[in-house]
Amino acid sequence: MKLFTLATLATTLAATPLLADDHMAPMVEASNQSVANGVVSATKIVAPANGWMVVHRTDAEMRPGPVVAYAPIREGETTDVAAILTEAVAPGDMLMLMVHGEAGGMSTGIFEYTLGASEDGPLRIDGNLVMTVITAE
Repeated sequence: MKLFTLATLATTLAATPLLADDHMAPMVEASNQSVANGVVSATKIVAPANGWMVVHRTDAEMRPGPVVAYAPIREGETTDVAAILTEAVAPGDMLMLMVHGEAGGMSTGIFEYTLGASEDGPLRIDGNLVMTVITAE
């Protein structure tokens, strides 16, 4: 019985980091929302390093368009991330909330990305952007 218990404990301890890593996979969680207050929010973001939640305009083709808001995020899990819109967004507009890094720019803590640039660029996992799309209400 002791051997079984030790084997079970060893297996559980060995598997724990894998479960933690899976739980902390980079992601953006948000839902359709009113932007009448000039703010777009994500419920939760998980990122491998400090960076940015960047809000791009998008459409049915699901390509990131111009940036309309951004907010800093921490390494790990950040909840209730709010970004102030820099231009008007109408009800029905589609917005892509995306994780961008804080790398390659001239200054830390200053958002330096422009569409297509590498500074503070988007995070990709296996070639896929870490993002979600919502519709403004």
